[in-house]
Amino acid sequence: MYKRVLLKFSGEQLAGEHEFGVDPKIAQYLAEELKSATQLGCEIVIVVGGGNMVRGAELAGNGIRRVTADQMGMLSGLMNAMALTDIFEYEGVSTRCTSNIYAEQVAESYSYRLAEKHLERGRVLIIAGGLGRPYFTHDTAAVSLALELDCEAVLKGTKVAGVFDKDPEQHNNAEKFDNLDYQHALENGAIKVMDKAALGLAMEQSMPVVVFDVMQPGNITKVIQRTAGVGTLVS
Repeated sequence: MYKRVLLKFSGEQLAGEHEFGVDPKIAQYLAEELKSATQLGCEIVIVVGGGNMVRGAELAGNGIRRVTADQMGMLSGLMNAMALTDIFEYEGVSTRCTSNIYAEQVAESYSYRLAEKHLERGRVLIIAGGLGRPYFTHDTAAVSLALELDCEAVLKGTKVAGVFDKDPEQHNNAEKFDNLDYQHALENGAIKVMDKAALGLAMEQSMPVVVFDVMQPGNITKVIQRTAGVGTLVS
């Protein structure tokens, strides 16, 4: 069983059935899933993207600089983190929100020592604002923060069961990988586990990445317990 993990999921997943914003039902579902996971004694760090509000790379242009667009994407992730913190706390999951962007009125400023303190006290730790720098995605931030905080794995929550040899939503004969090596995941253009910079960092530092369906009840707990056949282990 993993003792400390970083759970990464997208802002789009938080939107649920809506095209924009946060669906409270999704956040409540995640809170219930995390209750079970934390009861195992696993320490959990969360990074959530901001694509349900702003996708920085897509916004850049027409007068908006890439740096500004990326900063707007980080702020979108912060808004998601704030919403999750409130809903998790309301549902009985002890949670703290920290940020790599200076926003002391709404979140604690992230530091390694503060993060360790929250995790040691059994709190779910949400880290917002990516890495606080442009040109780095929330995926890359997730791997970097997992390394900094000595997590044993990055759990990449998606809407599919794992990594397939082709898009399972478009191909009925798509086959799922139970295990996949970093090099294959990087070189195969059809495999979009996470952005290549994030995956390259994971490979360089030997950080395992588990890609799984976060919306399947019980899957977070199963992945933490290293249950065979759940998701795809990239290592």
